[in-house]
Amino acid sequence: MAQVLLILVVGLAAGVLSGLLGIGGGILVVPALVFLFGMTQQQAQGTTLAMMIPPIGILAALTYYRQGLVDIKTAGLLCAGFFVGGLFGARLATYISNQLLEKVFGLFLLLVSLRMLFFSK
Repeated sequence: MAQVLLILVVGLAAGVLSGLLGIGGGILVVPALVFLFGMTQQQAQGTTLAMMIPPIGILAALTYYRQGLVDIKTAGLLCAGFFVGGLFGARLATYISNQLLEKVFGLFLLLVSLRMLFFSK
């Protein structure tokens, strides 16, 4: 149950960041699935694509799925959180100044890239 809740929270956070920063959920979801849930990079990417089938496209996710690299349950839970989080993030972004939003976006990308460059498995 705790893992299900954590997956929903990751999906929610990805949705908020998508709405807030205009980024794809994969920037957050892929590292979260790798570092928090022990997925391989390929599994994390396949699961993230399955989560984003409506906006991204079914063919790429289907390719990962056929290779056994998609966790359908995780993708569905992430999608639920992402759906609601996108609304909250978009609403928040309309109240934040452009300059602050640019700084938040840049800092987020920097932190993720540093984590992946220096602290990956």
